[in-house]
Amino acid sequence: MQKIIMSFLLLSSFIWSQTFQVGKNGAVASASKQASDVGIEVLKNGGNAVDAAIAVGFALTVVYPPAGNIGGGGFMLIHSPEGAVTAIDFREKAPHAARRDMYLDESENPVDGLSTEGALAVGVPGSVAGYEYARQHYGSLKWNELLAPAIKLAEDGFPVSYYIHEGLRDHQNLMRRFPASVDMFYPNGSVPAIGDMLRFSDLTATLKRIAKQGAEEFYRGQTARQLVKAVRDNGGIIDLWDLQHYEVKERKPINFTYRGYDIYSMPPPSSGGVCLAQILKIVEKFPLAGYGFHASQSIRIITEAERRVYANRAHFLGDPDFISVPVDYLLSAELINAMAKSIDIKKATPSHEVDHAPLPESEETTHFSVIDKDGWAVAVTTTLNSSYGSGFVAGKTGILLNNEMDDFSIKTGASNIYGLVGAEANAIQPQKRMLSSMTPTIVCRNDSLMWVFGTPGGGTIITTVAQVLINMIDYNMTLVQAVDAPRFHHQWWPDVIFIEKYSISSDMRNILKDGGYPIRERSPIGDINAIGIDWKNRNYIAVPDKRRQSAASVY
Repeated sequence: MQKIIMSFLLLSSFIWSQTFQVGKNGAVASASKQASDVGIEVLKNGGNAVDAAIAVGFALTVVYPPAGNIGGGGFMLIHSPEGAVTAIDFREKAPHAARRDMYLDESENPVDGLSTEGALAVGVPGSVAGYEYARQHYGSLKWNELLAPAIKLAEDGFPVSYYIHEGLRDHQNLMRRFPASVDMFYPNGSVPAIGDMLRFSDLTATLKRIAKQGAEEFYRGQTARQLVKAVRDNGGIIDLWDLQHYEVKERKPINFTYRGYDIYSMPPPSSGGVCLAQILKIVEKFPLAGYGFHASQSIRIITEAERRVYANRAHFLGDPDFISVPVDYLLSAELINAMAKSIDIKKATPSHEVDHAPLPESEETTHFSVIDKDGWAVAVTTTLNSSYGSGFVAGKTGILLNNEMDDFSIKTGASNIYGLVGAEANAIQPQKRMLSSMTPTIVCRNDSLMWVFGTPGGGTIITTVAQVLINMIDYNMTLVQAVDAPRFHHQWWPDVIFIEKYSISSDMRNILKDGGYPIRERSPIGDINAIGIDWKNRNYIAVPDKRRQSAASVY
């Protein structure tokens, strides 16, 4: 079976070889061909990878409405030509009028839909501020040059893809509740057909104002006033004070090694870097290469690591500006060794028997990656939370807003839309950033840049990134094979291994079930957009995931 699976991976990477691109001067992998092309044009015009990433981010606002956004937030990881790596946090924040119990009924139970649909579900957006901060500190081109491609796409229009058509069809019941959403996405009163042109006049006007006046316009100008009025007229609580006091944070990345590779990822308020490090450091104690790809031993070890790590995630992680996150303890050799030793390779550990580690005394999201010829590399993951966010377009701004408030712990022990359980560390507080799973990642070896990647997928983000790394480092796959390979996921609760359809044979399923591991099929896991460097031939290899509509561009 192991040989059959590896043969399939080799064959599939050959059949799908046209999906990855190889270039000499730069590469972009994103959720949209139009957006990836925008990034390449910026590089050709003298911009660096940071400039290109900002232009891609604004372009995705237009051509990838399920997740591309200026109505949400995200994280950016930047690698400089000198090898320094920094993290920019432009995650959404809770409005200052938010309160701990704002989504609970009189019996203190979560009200269905209140934290996910409409204006009350919206967190204070951070993307525009984050992009401007990145340009001011690490970019080289003028601000208006970086918005120009997005403005053109919004004004001229773009053809509706199969993926966008399906998304607008599936979310129309939510979005038809809001007149501005209907005007923007259902211009003739019906779901736009594949190939129809979508044009966003209101968004065009908003982007032109932001291009001329900068982020100040979004947070203090006409756009701010229009956004606040629309939100508050529809029951939301964001006001001008919230927008005017939004701030970007530059943070130190999580940095650790895995089998000789130097890995950088996002620190809190993302759980991505800490959880990725814990998973990989635990499985590093086991000979995965000897077990083989998707062998029962490998799946068991990775599952048990994920189970323990997600229990820690639920208890310890949140916004470090509000709580003390014990990162050093969570990544300590003592704790990693203890979690690894608690794994019985022959027996499943039921999730009800797994709790967070004791303290010692004393998914809709999108990812894009960019590399340039000078050694700048950028990994950006942004989000509206669920697909099409809150479904709420803020009046005449053309801005589709997030439903990130659901990423808080609405109630201790209650799960969010991704089934992730939270605790007091991630409770709602005014101006607090909600916990995230976003895991933009940069990997080096011997001081040389190797891979830049990340993925959407809610709670599956961390395990997807971990498995792609394991595929390359432990199972010696190419980047194309590692991205194409089937995936599985465990997140402590529910106590089940989620698998992609056809990813595990029926015999393997029976082995796992007999060993105490329930199996459940689900939709495709993740949407990795990756770039690797072939140092021997001095090539950049841009690899988009086939699971959605991602595309790469190079030159």
